[in-house]
Amino acid sequence: MALVATGCAASIPPGRAAVDTVDVANNRVIESGDITDRLATTASPKFLGLFRGIAYDYVIYDASVLQRDMARVERYYRGRGFLEAHARVARVIPVKGGHVRVEIVVDEGPPTLDRDVRLDGMDELPPADRSAVRDAASTALPMGKRFDEDAYKAAQTALLRALTDRGYAYATVQADSRADLASHTIDYVFTFKPGIRAVYGAISFVGLDPDGAGPLPPVVDDAPLRRTARLREGKPFSAAEVEASTQALLDLEIFSAVHIIPTLSDPPSPVVPLVIEVQPSNLRALKVGGGLEFDAIKTEVHALVGWEDHDLLGGLRDFSVDFKPGVVLYPTAVENLVKPDRLLPEERTRVQLRIPAFFEARTTGFIRPEFNVYPLLVAPSAATKNDNVVGYVEPKVSFGVERRFGKHFFASLAQNLQGEDPFSYTPSSVAVPQDILLWFPQLITTLDFRDDPVHPHSGFYLSNDFQVLFGEMAHDIRVAPEARAYVPLARGVTFGIRGALGLVLSPNYGQYVQEDVEERGGPVPTQQLNALRLDRDIETIYFRGFFSGGPTSNRGFPLRGVGPYGTVPFLNPATAANQVALNCNPNSTTYQASECSLPIGGLTLWESTMEVRFDVSGPLGVAVFCDASDVSAYGLGERTPTNLPPGSPTPHALRFDHPHVSCGTGIRYATPVGPIRLDVGIRIPPLQVIGQPNEARAYAADPSNGQPATLFGLPMALAFGIGEAF
Repeated sequence: MALVATGCAASIPPGRAAVDTVDVANNRVIESGDITDRLATTASPKFLGLFRGIAYDYVIYDASVLQRDMARVERYYRGRGFLEAHARVARVIPVKGGHVRVEIVVDEGPPTLDRDVRLDGMDELPPADRSAVRDAASTALPMGKRFDEDAYKAAQTALLRALTDRGYAYATVQADSRADLASHTIDYVFTFKPGIRAVYGAISFVGLDPDGAGPLPPVVDDAPLRRTARLREGKPFSAAEVEASTQALLDLEIFSAVHIIPTLSDPPSPVVPLVIEVQPSNLRALKVGGGLEFDAIKTEVHALVGWEDHDLLGGLRDFSVDFKPGVVLYPTAVENLVKPDRLLPEERTRVQLRIPAFFEARTTGFIRPEFNVYPLLVAPSAATKNDNVVGYVEPKVSFGVERRFGKHFFASLAQNLQGEDPFSYTPSSVAVPQDILLWFPQLITTLDFRDDPVHPHSGFYLSNDFQVLFGEMAHDIRVAPEARAYVPLARGVTFGIRGALGLVLSPNYGQYVQEDVEERGGPVPTQQLNALRLDRDIETIYFRGFFSGGPTSNRGFPLRGVGPYGTVPFLNPATAANQVALNCNPNSTTYQASECSLPIGGLTLWESTMEVRFDVSGPLGVAVFCDASDVSAYGLGERTPTNLPPGSPTPHALRFDHPHVSCGTGIRYATPVGPIRLDVGIRIPPLQVIGQPNEARAYAADPSNGQPATLFGLPMALAFGIGEAF
């Protein structure tokens, strides 16, 4: 470790000084961070936010650079409406040997406010067009607001778009501003030359022919592209429509770049041809790979073979098929490092067909059939050869339509049919659960304002998954909203926060799970708990309810480790095989809940995550995080339990007194498909259940809290994945 630390430590040249901090003093309106982010003189970065000179080089103080920074401060202030601001002095204060602190003292002065906007050159415009321009001006530059240079430039663009969106392809806007320092106000003058109204002319594509005018055929036929672009000769010119068409062509995922260029003539012509320049990507690809999963529950290896064709039989039909055969090395796991005595085969097959311009130019139809076979392992098990392992044959299909609205909003409406047919991997007299058939429509919506969907540094992302399940045995309403936000703290440092909710409202399942949870502390009378109905409830909740824990939720827990624990004989191989010996028959008078608890999921979920990400060097990055989450067996508005032990608190759907907090750190290595990520999360003992000092005491007080798996005997977990946690 000493060698590593020495190799990564930075040094300060003799006679020079490192900058520890850069502060701004006497600023009242403009935030210090907004100023210091634009300076060349910056504080020396800290590794993990704690240590200077480790992994990062020191920032060396330079007087000439600081002098230029003083001018940058004044320039920035004037761009934010403080036209009389001055950077008075820069103080360089030694703090210790070879280190200094820089403080810039500013005098902001009074702000300059927007007073008047004059629009010239609109006399010949129709009233509706004049009104649109005035509305754009009042929105972009509201009177009485402090002058802002960026808003001024954006206003010029918005006013030009108000005309080009309405057919004035040749419109120009000249902007001028006049400040009155005596009254601290500013007036704007925008002079318009609308030009003539235009319509689209001939529309041509460039880039579809691999050899230009040679003998090779185009990469794709332009007919479906024209349908998707929805630009027609003779239609009124609209810059907004051109922008939407550009995005629609990119959404086909067959082009790496698309540019639609209006051909403006001199003298102006009322007919404007459009040239659509495209850069095609590979239309067909073969995928071959493999992977390994090694965690507290299982060890699994798999291969991956796939094929995709983005122009199947012409028409830009997007077809893909993925086949992932694998095997579970049972019962080998992180906490059970033994030679596997059984190989449990599994496979997942997924086919997708997407049809662009399905019934409308911007709407895509899709169908996604799947066929999966897998063992259902939900908890660690020190198993024996005679243990029963339940598996599922899972046919499912989803079909529907999806559409993007503008750049940021996306919606998908689908009908889903899902079957679950359980079986036993080992011939056994233990009963397997019943078949399940799920039939539900689903609406997924997203609103994405992130600067980068793979490596986000700023912006926000909202999503919601809404489902309605129909069926005789189970029907429900399922809602799962999520929100994410990203804030850049400094160069290469990003703060991210995520919150999620999950709600299932069901009138005809979940009651027996709730009764089982309520009876954790003692025998369950037969008349109160029907074992068959309990199994049915647990099986339904497994496929319709919520779990928390794992690489993308609460990283201090194994997969599905957060939430209520209950009796699930058919899901625990050891429990099923030794049901009598362990007293795990719910109808038995010797039933012992403490021996039989497994994660069973729930009807209500909340999750929260805070994370700070640091770019270290090149593709390498690190992160520190804290996660919190809970899953409850109760849905909103559920009944009040009547059979709780005396003195027990009444259960609630959203249990914020069960935060299950885990904190940790991780490393990332950036790749084109997203960062490869390894996180270590450690559970904070007194923050699992408020009022209990640790997990053992929380379990003793209420066995439905369960005893989550440990790693090497510690309350922690490893989380490995591709892509950020959120």
